[in-house]
Amino acid sequence: MKKLLLLTFLSLFLLSSCNSTIEKEQKKDTFVADNYTKKEIDIVMRDGAKLHTTIYTPKDTSKKYPILMQRTPYSSAPYGEGKMKAKISPNVHLMKELNIVVYQDVRGRWMSEGVYDNMRAYIPNKKENESDEVSDTYDTIDWLVKNVENNNGNVGTWGISYPGHYATVSTIDAHPALKAASPQASIGDFFFDDFHHNGAFLLSYFRAISLFGTYKDAPTDSAWYSFPKMDSQDQYQFFLDKGPLKNLNEYFQYDKLDVANTEKDKNRIDDFFWKEIVEHPNYDSIWQSKGIIQHLDKVPSTVATMVVAGEFDAEDLYGPLETYKGIEKHGKDNYNTLVFGPWDHGKWARNTVENYVGNYYFGDSISLKYQSDVETKFFNHFLKGKGDKNSGLPEAYVFDTGKKEWKSYDAWPPKNVVKEDWFLSENQELTSDKKSTEKINFISDIKRPVPYSEDIKTVFTPRKYMTDDQRFAARRPDVLVFETDILTDDFTLAGNILAKLKVATTGSAADWIVKVVDVHPADAAENNDKLQNHLKMSNYHLMVRSEVLRGRFRNSFEHPEPFIPNKKTDVNITLQDVFHTFKKGHKVQIQVQSTWFPLIDLNPQTYVDNIYKADEKDFKTQTHTVFTDSSIEFSVLK
Repeated sequence: MKKLLLLTFLSLFLLSSCNSTIEKEQKKDTFVADNYTKKEIDIVMRDGAKLHTTIYTPKDTSKKYPILMQRTPYSSAPYGEGKMKAKISPNVHLMKELNIVVYQDVRGRWMSEGVYDNMRAYIPNKKENESDEVSDTYDTIDWLVKNVENNNGNVGTWGISYPGHYATVSTIDAHPALKAASPQASIGDFFFDDFHHNGAFLLSYFRAISLFGTYKDAPTDSAWYSFPKMDSQDQYQFFLDKGPLKNLNEYFQYDKLDVANTEKDKNRIDDFFWKEIVEHPNYDSIWQSKGIIQHLDKVPSTVATMVVAGEFDAEDLYGPLETYKGIEKHGKDNYNTLVFGPWDHGKWARNTVENYVGNYYFGDSISLKYQSDVETKFFNHFLKGKGDKNSGLPEAYVFDTGKKEWKSYDAWPPKNVVKEDWFLSENQELTSDKKSTEKINFISDIKRPVPYSEDIKTVFTPRKYMTDDQRFAARRPDVLVFETDILTDDFTLAGNILAKLKVATTGSAADWIVKVVDVHPADAAENNDKLQNHLKMSNYHLMVRSEVLRGRFRNSFEHPEPFIPNKKTDVNITLQDVFHTFKKGHKVQIQVQSTWFPLIDLNPQTYVDNIYKADEKDFKTQTHTVFTDSSIEFSVLK
């Protein structure tokens, strides 16, 4: 026992010493403090609101520099004289080359004045003194180029996730000084990004709601919101025990009233974002007005764009892909490129050498090479260089997640892509020809939904599941499996995937989930030292792409409708783009299911007008049917 205690003590001591060493090493990095001067200023917008802005300018004033700007709802901290970020700019190369770097708290967040609106709607024809995020960006750039010394008149914007959205916003009705913008993992429309997927609520984002929906009435340099305390390490069981979504309202009551706990009080909602979600279950004018991808026809050709997306981004995959495609569609004369790499949310900005997503390894130095060879080259060309379309970068720089190699194309999807239908045939077969029309039934048990992960955990937002081994799901009776024979040739998908399901249900409502899986051979090499202990690469079921459609929205996201019980019905689900080669010796597998918990909330499986207000009695176990004339339309690279 004494030896065990001694070993435990030594382990803790060594861990503490290691952490201390790392902290000291981090503290030694004084490049920003040595080479930049920091200034904080409140820039006045056209309606009088003051937006807190932090400006890092090079101490070397012998030449002029472009301005790189990020607008964020996540704070431009650290605040206060003498307090500086350890890292600035999109990457270390752009930091060390020296640029003027600007961070701004957007309207209503942290030290900025005004009222925050989650994905504030763009106002096309503004009246005098009327503001939105587009005008706030314009006014900020206008002030910067006129007032910051030693700037060369060229501005670039960048950001990941929500700041990526503001980078997209900067391109709309852009200021003439804006020459380059890089929206990265950018939110495009909140009915399809982050909190919703095709009308289904991403229950796994539950704890992130208060981050965006807690009111703030004055500038502050410290957090005014708090996250729900779940008191459980088992997220699946936590949400199962909570039951209907309306039972979560209590977590969004921030100023508890000293009154009897009446039914009315139980349903009170103080969080404005949660209230918005609850009161607007359909794709109505509220959600439509907040989307930015609807306005990409207003991106002038004077702004070069480089859209960056992670092929396994669980949070924002719809947004960047639709941003790239939208600019491409409307801006025929625009310089517009896509970088599509083997990353989860924002991993391209990290400095790790080994590139993993969850259990799956894609190679070394992928993010580092992107930063040095692509991102830095893009901004330097348009902010310091010629600024013409001959940047030396490809139109589409995309990573084949099966072959694990980069490819360059002059269009995305590539021009030599053809559409092929593969059918969900009987006997668990995925075939290139329709064999017959049969019914395959399964029971969707509302008390035992299909988990999205076999891990017992709680997460703030999910990431790892995007490459998780899907064997645990394939072996459940409520997950239908269809797969090819072992491939005798490579089979490459490049572009989106359309699941054309023909289904029926004994109920009047259902969700439909489709997953595309790469089944590895039995003799797959074990070259992955970060694989979870219970897994093997032998027969690994790599999830390549997945998506859900809330069945009520099969014909319209604006006008939901119930299923007619037992009636054969078409349900089409678009799965976002992939670039993946199923290698010779592998198999292509399709999984179809109706629950995916608690990634998405439970569908009652009986139709109600608003699932966020459904009662326990509305939830019913149903039998679902998939017909074997259902097909998957692949975009196949020839």
